[in-house]
Amino acid sequence: ASVGQEPALLALCCCSDSSASPARGPSSCGVSSPQIVMYIGQVSKDILKWPRPLSPPVVKLEVRTDAEYGMPSTHAMAATAISFSFLIATMNQYKLGLMAAFVFSTLVCLSRLYTGMHTVLDVIGGALISAVLLVLLYPAWDSIDHLLLTSPFCPLLSIAVPLLLCYNYPKLDYYSPTRADTTTILGAGAGATVGFWLNHQYAAPAYSGENLGFPLITGMTVVLVLASSPSADLEARRRLEVEVPYKFVTYSSVGFTATVIVPLLHGLLGLI
Repeated sequence: ASVGQEPALLALCCCSDSSASPARGPSSCGVSSPQIVMYIGQVSKDILKWPRPLSPPVVKLEVRTDAEYGMPSTHAMAATAISFSFLIATMNQYKLGLMAAFVFSTLVCLSRLYTGMHTVLDVIGGALISAVLLVLLYPAWDSIDHLLLTSPFCPLLSIAVPLLLCYNYPKLDYYSPTRADTTTILGAGAGATVGFWLNHQYAAPAYSGENLGFPLITGMTVVLVLASSPSADLEARRRLEVEVPYKFVTYSSVGFTATVIVPLLHGLLGLI
């Protein structure tokens, strides 16, 4: 049930570089695809405004996301997008990739029903939307990847476009964490994309399957420490002019650190 929240995003940033196929290299599209899927899902919630299941009779086990609308389930979208994006990015590298992606996304979808946060229709809708978007993106996957890794305009556009989308997020009559979550997602993806571009320009060393475990653990530790920034006044953080730059700068830094600083640190320590 934590997929789509900060821990899963931090893991995505760490795994995106270290689990890349040696033949293909790090995949910017492997990070950009979940970004696109999640942004569409979050905006769709606030446009459709379908309520979550009523309680009672449903017993809700989560409080944080209860202020959000229900359709589609962005946790179902995140699980489908992240697992199958990694499947595509690491194709022919891991034997159980398809089974792992299917089991992971199914368990997350079922958890949203168990916690009482979504109806079956919300979950099915989220998974289907995510699947359709991935199918539409797949034919252009390599072209998008090449563009993101080679274009001189990539760093500027990777920061400017997501930031503009965050500032122009649909307004609600009351505060909801959807804008903050969307900014977190786009910020982490923007930082990781810039990191991939920089690594490609300077031919950064790649991880191999034999020495993946320890670098992955240490990398996640570094970005978790970076993301554990002190919390400011809650009411102030909910204001647009504070929330968007606060979240975007923090998580773009996390994405950049996971894809550039952590691999450099591992290189200095002789871990890759």
